[in-house]
Amino acid sequence: MRISITGKNIEISEYLRDLAEKKMSKLERYFPADTVAQVTMAVEKNRHIVEVTIPYSGGIIRGEEVTGDMYASIDNVIAKLERQIIRYRTKLEKNLKAEAFNEPVPELEEEDEGPAVVKVKRFSIKPMSVDEAVLQMELLGHSFFVFTNAQTEDINVLYKRKDGNLGLIEPE
Repeated sequence: MRISITGKNIEISEYLRDLAEKKMSKLERYFPADTVAQVTMAVEKNRHIVEVTIPYSGGIIRGEEVTGDMYASIDNVIAKLERQIIRYRTKLEKNLKAEAFNEPVPELEEEDEGPAVVKVKRFSIKPMSVDEAVLQMELLGHSFFVFTNAQTEDINVLYKRKDGNLGLIEPE
């Protein structure tokens, strides 16, 4: 696994880089050697944020932790990712062993007036079942997920409802 470490509002010291790489190496056994893990460390006021994104052939695994200490954030995000992988291990097993793909980093766009689009994400949409989409949404920790329904070949949106259930939006 290749590990790409970037910093926002922080100078990544050699010790911090080595520590993050050592901790991330715990996850190497789950992914092919050519998988690229993106680790972003940021400091905002007294908050130390570590975000890890690991794209693989079947989707994306993502985790984020915010604490008052960068080292604790690294430990917590690694533990969170490992729990996700273990929890969904049987469902992910065939995809994690397949060849991983490398996604480009999304670019930020800013405007001065009124509400603005501050982030644009581009991703490939793979045909999948509703069950696979639920899994991907939970792995990403998002409240919605856009996917191509393998049965209908239409774009669908899966979302979490306030009552805790899931909703599915299908075009007519």
